[in-house]
Amino acid sequence: MKLCGTLVVALGALLYAAEAPPQPIPFSHKTHAGTMKLACKMCHPNPDPGETMAIVPPAKCMECHSAIKTDSPAIKQLAAYAQSGRDVPWTRVYAIPSFVDFSHRAHLAKGNTCQECHGPVAERDQLSEETDISMGGCMNCHKAKKAGLGCGFCHEEPH
Repeated sequence: MKLCGTLVVALGALLYAAEAPPQPIPFSHKTHAGTMKLACKMCHPNPDPGETMAIVPPAKCMECHSAIKTDSPAIKQLAAYAQSGRDVPWTRVYAIPSFVDFSHRAHLAKGNTCQECHGPVAERDQLSEETDISMGGCMNCHKAKKAGLGCGFCHEEPH
């Protein structure tokens, strides 16, 4: 396993530098999280059981945008999604493989911040994957924080 982990650590630095993926509607974290100081959890709730962070439906965005920037083409597009009851088909920026047991809730409960894994989103108009969430990146963080390093900590143990 050490060789595999070493290989992943070596490749990890190459995997996370990426350009911002195109999104169906322009959204600025810099405006919302930076200037407006909205907390991450306002737009990204953590429903039970807590593994993933969700994205609120467009109707939640329209609570503010029914009166803010209503003439903007992007807000008109957002309003159309809200009116139809459809979610905006956002393009995922970060993804954790399905074979990894990861809980946002557990990490937040231990005092980790969103920025530790997702970078300085409050400074970004467009998000790209700019932190290393590979096995190597996660193991480096676990080492630094003295968290568990055993395979079963993040992966299901073979029977």
